[in-house]
Amino acid sequence: MSKSSTDARSLSFDEVFCGLLPKLYARAATLTGTGQWGEDAVHEVYLKLASRPGRFLDHPEPSAYAFSALASATRDTWRRERRQVPLPSGEAPCGTWDGGFEKRSAEIEAVRLLGQLPRQQASMVILVDLDGYTTEQAARILGIGRGTAARYRTRAVCRLRRLLGLRDGHVAQAT
Repeated sequence: MSKSSTDARSLSFDEVFCGLLPKLYARAATLTGTGQWGEDAVHEVYLKLASRPGRFLDHPEPSAYAFSALASATRDTWRRERRQVPLPSGEAPCGTWDGGFEKRSAEIEAVRLLGQLPRQQASMVILVDLDGYTTEQAARILGIGRGTAARYRTRAVCRLRRLLGLRDGHVAQAT
């Protein structure tokens, strides 16, 4: 057993994690290229590791475990961010400024549509499509299997398309 793992077990979670913070921030800045994303990634690592401190403290190399968690958090953030559609600077989300009426109207419509789905299906749409989680992460959050989560989301998307009169992403033609 290495000296670092013996020391880690005798220290508390916060002491070990705080000892790694300077290195974690430096690595996060390298991985993300920006300070803000780096700080957010380190915060996510803290939350992830603090949820199961025993795993972190019992690991033979806690620093390697923390760096691995940092890489995972950074990758997850990148995946979530790449799903966001950037707007040209100066352009309002709805094209014109209407005092927020159009945005609020869209939010109400989204809530109405989600209200027509079973709870599990609506939860999957919210987590995956609105919050940007992967199907696997959403499954863990809901405490269900990945296959079940994927099935809930597929059924939800099909039902939403029917409710909106869409067929395979296109507006259905009236016959």
